[in-house]
Amino acid sequence: MKLGLGLYGGMLNESNFRFARQAGATHIVAHIVGNFNKNRQTTTAGNQIHGFGLSDPEDHVWSYEGLRDLRAAINAEGLELEAIENFEPAHWYDVLLDGPQRQPQLEHLKTIIRHLGRAGIPVMGYNFSLAGVWGRTQGMAARGGAPSVGFHQTPDTPIPRGMVWNMVYDPDLFDPQGSRGWVPSVTPPQLWSRYLGFLQALLPVAEEAGVRLALHPDDPPLPVLRGQARLVYQPEMYQPIFDACPSPANAAELCLGTMAEMAGGGDLYAWVDRYSREGRIGYIHFRNVRGKVPDYDEVFIDEGDADMVRLLRILHRNNYPGVLIPDHSPAMSCDAPWYAGMAYALGYMRGALRLITAGA
Repeated sequence: MKLGLGLYGGMLNESNFRFARQAGATHIVAHIVGNFNKNRQTTTAGNQIHGFGLSDPEDHVWSYEGLRDLRAAINAEGLELEAIENFEPAHWYDVLLDGPQRQPQLEHLKTIIRHLGRAGIPVMGYNFSLAGVWGRTQGMAARGGAPSVGFHQTPDTPIPRGMVWNMVYDPDLFDPQGSRGWVPSVTPPQLWSRYLGFLQALLPVAEEAGVRLALHPDDPPLPVLRGQARLVYQPEMYQPIFDACPSPANAAELCLGTMAEMAGGGDLYAWVDRYSREGRIGYIHFRNVRGKVPDYDEVFIDEGDADMVRLLRILHRNNYPGVLIPDHSPAMSCDAPWYAGMAYALGYMRGALRLITAGA
């Protein structure tokens, strides 16, 4: 197993690469999409951008040169770039919506996968979802009143046109009040059909490029969110995906926090055991929660409902070769809240891994 750190687009710099290395990480997962600058953006009509921000299809990092240079900058600090996390919504909204640009957008996704392979980046994480991650609340539910995020029966609202995956891809079409209409609801069979078409188009390219496509489960793991069906909201729902497309390039971006949030999700440890034994995990989000949908909070890695050391023992027993990243962590009361939270999580993970690999 390899210890990694996930960094968002605006954090992909020398200082943060050094922080990751100093905290014991050897790998980076780069989450480029959106840079989460929603508070500084408005549409041409003056409406504030909601959700995770405005999707930028022109970001140079999606070119081969951009990906090559990003990997080189990470390598220069003694780290490896393991994965890119999430496609830019502006690159594939009609793949999700089954719209008129679906085919050219699929071709563009193929080009991105080829760029990753050429740049030596082995994994592309993604979440095949119209609603995306939505409905989180801020609270102080972690130990010592540390700020963290959760989900607490958030009122469901439809998705305005011009938005998908909780990001705006068309600011001229988007109005948060829905004056230009709402995204039509998708049924489970429709979503499944769109997803199979996506896999069938991209998996041959991914195999040729030496890239694994890793699917994140739906977070929050509800069967319907914002009027849209969801793809993986129970752990067993990965299996039909692997059965339908058994390619070795078809993998899970296994988020243990999301798996723990799943109501009626069965034995978390058994599912992690199965998917790791079968070699179906691209990389892992290693975080902990307290509670299940529709009421849960993210907490420190050592205080949630899941036994994280037991999960590490399962992964070690099954010779899981991939990367673990903290994903999220509660912020800590100091001058650098995010960094302290991440350093705490990485330190816990590093210590536990060393004990387990030593046979303790």
